[in-house]
Amino acid sequence: MEHEVTQKQDLLDKKGHIKEEGWARHPLWLYNRSHVKGGRLRIKEWDYYAIINTEKHYAVTATISDLGYAALFAISYIDFERKAVSQTDALSVFPLGKIGLSASSGEDNQVAWSNEKLRLAFIKKGTQRHLMVACPSLVLPDGSVGLDYDIVLTQEPERESLNIATSWKEQRKAFYLNEKINCLPAKGKIRRGMENEELLMGESWGVLDWGRGRWTYQNTWYWASVSALVENVPFGLNLGYGFSDRTPASENAIFYNGRIHKLGTVEFVFSREDLRKAWRIKDEQGRLNLVFTPVVDRSSNTNFMVIKSVQHQLFGYFSGTCLLDDGSELAIKELPGFAEQVYNRW
Repeated sequence: MEHEVTQKQDLLDKKGHIKEEGWARHPLWLYNRSHVKGGRLRIKEWDYYAIINTEKHYAVTATISDLGYAALFAISYIDFERKAVSQTDALSVFPLGKIGLSASSGEDNQVAWSNEKLRLAFIKKGTQRHLMVACPSLVLPDGSVGLDYDIVLTQEPERESLNIATSWKEQRKAFYLNEKINCLPAKGKIRRGMENEELLMGESWGVLDWGRGRWTYQNTWYWASVSALVENVPFGLNLGYGFSDRTPASENAIFYNGRIHKLGTVEFVFSREDLRKAWRIKDEQGRLNLVFTPVVDRSSNTNFMVIKSVQHQLFGYFSGTCLLDDGSELAIKELPGFAEQVYNRW
């Protein structure tokens, strides 16, 4: 049985162990970087946003991360129709907490970074998350040059998110604190080359992956996400596994009209030789029957000997059925989203 946490509390005890492992519908754990035991290079922190225009079939992503050895800043533009990706990133060495990523996903905060080719700013104030991103030199899939966007995601206070705090069996001081916020309606502006676009209400949806943790050296994870409308009701999926001890809690859930319908263990069945073949996604309770059809792979392969990362984030379409807590069935057809396989040695 997975354990639902319902009380706000400090994340770690004096030994650096999680006080109460499990999952929650709101961010209840209080993270303090100074309480982490085991060396600053093992601490990994990130804010990752993905926004998909479900009507025009493109996505943008933005990342600000502090990985101990290095800070990674990245943006990408994914064109579903052209089956192509444009992306750029930048690194700085040994940030060790100096970037300014927040200790809480819910409190007002801001973090920003820039160099000569890339600018990112994430501002959280009240119910709004304001993303400002620019890369004037990015060559897009249609051949135009330059991407910038100014987008606001709205998170109503009563909207539930998927939160987990879990540790590793082999090292209980290693932990993963994470919040996934799906179905964030997006409004704002995006410029591609000389083309300016105003996002229309209801056509674009964002997800935030807010992660803080003290990691073991080598891990592989799997993650899938959807945020869209099903019969004019906000619908989302967060599905993932592959690292840490998930006995207390998985991060698997259906989001429907602002509420979580919790799932247990899931499995992704796919060809490891050809990730672009269709994936099947099922769960132990028989509540998911999904097929994910990839159309484009946002991939990267980084190898600095001690540090290595091989990432495949595939964007495509989900179809199938999902059962809500009350037993009612939702049929979904070609909802845009992504599924990924990531290996990190860090």
